[in-house]
Amino acid sequence: MTLHPLRRALLWLTLALTAPALAAAPLDLETATVTQLEAAMADGALTSETLVRAYLARIAAYDKQGPTINAVIALNPKALREARRLDRERKAGHVRGPLHGIPVVLKDNIDTFDLPTTAGSSLLAGSLPPDDAFIVKRLRAAGAIVLAKVNLSEFAAGGGSVGGSRDPAVLKAGAVPNGYSSMGGQTRNPHALDYGPSGSSGGTGAAIAAAFAQFGLGTDTRSSVRGPSSVNGIVGLKPTNGLLSRDGIVPLALSLDTAGPMARSVADIAVALNVMAGVDPDDAMTSRSQGHVERDYAASLRQGALKGARIGIARDFGGRDAGVDAVFEQAVQALRGLGAETVDFHYPRYLLDAKDDLYFTITQSEFKAQIADYLKTTAPRYPKSLDDLARLASDPRTGYPSPQKAYGFRYTNTVALALDDPVYLTARQQGMALVKASLDAMLEKYRLDAIVYLSVPTAASPIQPPANPQPVKPGDTAFDLANLSGYPDLVVPAGMTPNGLPVTVSFLGPAFSEARLLGYGYDFEQATRARRLPRYTPMLASDIVVP
Repeated sequence: MTLHPLRRALLWLTLALTAPALAAAPLDLETATVTQLEAAMADGALTSETLVRAYLARIAAYDKQGPTINAVIALNPKALREARRLDRERKAGHVRGPLHGIPVVLKDNIDTFDLPTTAGSSLLAGSLPPDDAFIVKRLRAAGAIVLAKVNLSEFAAGGGSVGGSRDPAVLKAGAVPNGYSSMGGQTRNPHALDYGPSGSSGGTGAAIAAAFAQFGLGTDTRSSVRGPSSVNGIVGLKPTNGLLSRDGIVPLALSLDTAGPMARSVADIAVALNVMAGVDPDDAMTSRSQGHVERDYAASLRQGALKGARIGIARDFGGRDAGVDAVFEQAVQALRGLGAETVDFHYPRYLLDAKDDLYFTITQSEFKAQIADYLKTTAPRYPKSLDDLARLASDPRTGYPSPQKAYGFRYTNTVALALDDPVYLTARQQGMALVKASLDAMLEKYRLDAIVYLSVPTAASPIQPPANPQPVKPGDTAFDLANLSGYPDLVVPAGMTPNGLPVTVSFLGPAFSEARLLGYGYDFEQATRARRLPRYTPMLASDIVVP
């Protein structure tokens, strides 16, 4: 049974008037934070089993039925059993950590020992990794329950794509529908069913927006946490490269890759970061984080954090949708109303012109080499190289269902450079250094604490690709600046367009400034309260987990 907003309000009022004074405050899946749920479980007002059942009810109602969001690739058949075990542990006085009994979902390019990891590809159907990814081990050690693996743009979109081409014919031949993979099929945006969830962590974005779990993990090489967070209207963090381990994640381009948490609140992002951040001996990049991991990221979450902050407003990424631009201007006004000093500026033209070619050169070259290293860890029956992926996807005998992705595999296999090629090395070494230095120059020149920009200039896009796809333009996105520099970037809901699509703003800062950005994002979030539960996945009666 779904609840109309008026009925929901009346139910809350009834509960408030009839509940004993000392009873736990009512909590529902849409708005409750991890900290609130943990407090309710500690008080005995809630069990993990009840919480898992409530999330499973939403998945049953909305994922493969009703609006058929189709975010879930694989449900964990042992989730309820794990929840009951964790409830027994809590009752016996043993709490594993700050996520004890909390259900989460993972993008299906993150290794789990007990559920297949396919990277969204039917060519890897059933592939069971030898162990959990490092960050998954940390989540489970803290008590989290992996409720499901969720869909993604196959091989994180850029793994076998025509991105970077300037040829319209190539772009058309390789245009994959927004939110599609050969393993998971088509995921829909729960705010507008003919629209896609963006890539590549689209399944995570749609699942968290539709409240299928408390929070989720995506991965981000160019925009893959922040794009889906934006178009699905949730919070998403692309952390500083090196803050989270890449161990056990199917690579796209290891120079740029990172995992990132996605949630319905900034508070849950902070809790997730507390659990996952830190040095992993098996990932050399995490040595950068030594001495830079905060003791408690949630400690930075306070109203008033923006007061006195000097915020740069990047004015290079709008002008394509009046409704989106209006929300962004309201967000800028909200920042000022919260006491921030805002400074309008533009990035250097050379930076905007260069960033996309740098990204595609690095990604295409690294994917070809690094996917082979990952595929060596799979069973003998699976492909072992990009050559194999291209060959098998193009072979009618395999029944591979996406001719567009097959074309993308062949294209990437042709244009990728060797990792000792001087052009690739220049892009990775000098090109990435140029982007980092340019961002540092903007922060220094304007004396900025952070940069805020419009995350996605056009909100969500239709599932079907345009009839005549065009090459990317310098103002299409600023997301890749964070990857090329390695800097953190936080997406926070800002409002809705007149036709009901979410709009977000992004908070970008220097390396290891996550605590500061989370504080700014929290202050903005609490003042604006802009996130909305999608209209196609309304509340169920079972969503109220603490009456």
